[in-house]
Amino acid sequence: MAAPPPRTVIENCAIATVDAAGTEHASGHIVIAGSRIESLGPGPAPAQPPGDVRRIDGSGHLATPGLVNTHHHFYQWLTRGLAQDHNLFDWLVALYPVWARIDEPMVHAAARGSLAMMVRGGVTTAMDHHYVFPRGSGDLLGAEIRAARELGVRFHPTRGSMDLGASDGGLPPDFAVESTEAALAATEEAIDTHHDPSPDSMLRIGVAPCSPFSVTTDLMREAAVLARRKGVRLHTHGSETVEEERFCKERFGMGPTDYFESTGWLGDDVWMAHCVHMNDSDIDAFARTGTGVAHCPSSNARLGAGTARVPAMLRAGVPVGLGVDGTASNESGELHTELRNALLIHRLSGGEKALDVRRALRLGTYGGAQVLGRATDIGSLEPGKLADLVLWKLDGLGHSTIADPVAALVLGAPAPVTLSLVGGRPVVEEGRLTGADEEAIAREARTEARRLARIADGG
Repeated sequence: MAAPPPRTVIENCAIATVDAAGTEHASGHIVIAGSRIESLGPGPAPAQPPGDVRRIDGSGHLATPGLVNTHHHFYQWLTRGLAQDHNLFDWLVALYPVWARIDEPMVHAAARGSLAMMVRGGVTTAMDHHYVFPRGSGDLLGAEIRAARELGVRFHPTRGSMDLGASDGGLPPDFAVESTEAALAATEEAIDTHHDPSPDSMLRIGVAPCSPFSVTTDLMREAAVLARRKGVRLHTHGSETVEEERFCKERFGMGPTDYFESTGWLGDDVWMAHCVHMNDSDIDAFARTGTGVAHCPSSNARLGAGTARVPAMLRAGVPVGLGVDGTASNESGELHTELRNALLIHRLSGGEKALDVRRALRLGTYGGAQVLGRATDIGSLEPGKLADLVLWKLDGLGHSTIADPVAALVLGAPAPVTLSLVGGRPVVEEGRLTGADEEAIAREARTEARRLARIADGG
C-alpha cells in the first residue's frame, strides 16, 4: 500500500476562503495533503491518519488564498525611480533607450528582485509581460523562468513583442523592435519549449504583443491566431491613456476596444492591462466576450493615467484582477498594497460604497485566477484546489485594534507574511524567502542596474 501524502495541518487561524459564498471562519483549520487542500472548516482539524504531518499554530493570523499578480514587467526593476513626473508616452520615450540595452544577466537579476518583493508579500502566482528583446541579448524569457523556479512561485510569463518602430509611426525606437516574422516565430518557440497546460502547472506561457502604439495590425491579428492554435492565453495593454485612444482613432479610425475586436483580441482567453479609459460600450463588449482586465491602481496613479471604472466593470460581469505593473511605474513592487490602493482610489471617484474590503481581497485572489484562466485550481481556499495560501500575521501593533481580520489586511498597515505555500510547498517561512537570499538578490540587482546605467550612458 502506498504511503499517504505528507500533510500540513494549520489550526487556530481566521480564514477567508474567498469562495463563491464568501465563507469565513473566525477560528478554523486547513488540512493540506500533498499539493492540494484536503479539508477546511471551523474549529480544530479532525484526527489525521498515520504518516508525515506538519502542524502549524495559526493563532493571531488570517489565512487567505495566495495573491495572484496579473500584470508586470520584471525588467523594470533596474530602472526604478526614473522619469518621476512623466505621463505614459513621455515616460516610455525616456526609458525605451535604456531598456533596449538589457541582457540576460540583467533580466535574471531584475526578475529575482521583482519576484522576491511579491513573494515575500503574499504573491503565489506571478505574471510577467516581457516585450523588449534587443538583438544578441541572450535568453531573456529563460532568465525569468529560471528566477521564478528558484523562488518557487507559480509563473505565467508572456512572450511579448514590438514590431512598430518610430520610423513607421510607433512609439519605441527602431532599434528596440523585432520584425513581425521574428516575433511570431520566437513566440511559438517559447510556447513549444516552456508551456505546461496541466492543472497543477507551475509554468504557462501567453502571447502578448505590447500595445496598439508599438505593434502592427498584422502582428496583432497573427498573434491571436497563433495563441488560439496553440491553446494559450492572450495579453496586451489596452485603453491606458487618452493619448492611446487618440492614437487609435488617428491611425485606425476607431477606439481601442473596437480595434481590438477587429483584430480578434476580445474573448474569454484574453486579458488586458489597465483599461482606464473605457466607456459603457467598451465595458459591455468586455462583459459580452468575457475579456479580462488587469487593474493596476498604483501605476495608473504614478503616471497620472486616470482611474479605471472597475466598479462598473464588476457590475457588468467583467473578470478583473490586480497587477503591480512594472516597478519603474510602481516602485514598491508589491501586490498586497494594491488591495488597499484599489479600495481607496475607487472610493475617491465613486464614493464610500464603490469597493469594500472583501471585494478588494477577491480582486487580488479569485479575480486574478479568473483573469489567468486558473480559477478551477487557485484563487480560493476550497477542498480539491491547489494549496496556494498565505498566513498573514495580524496580532502585532499595526493591526492590534482592528477586530475584522479582512479589514485589518486591506485597510491596515502592510501585514507581515509568516507562511506562504505554493502547492503545499513553503516559499516564505517566518517572513523570509525559502528559495533565495534577499540580501544577495539586492546586491545582484544593484550591480546589474549600475551596469545598465553605464551602458545606456555610453560607458
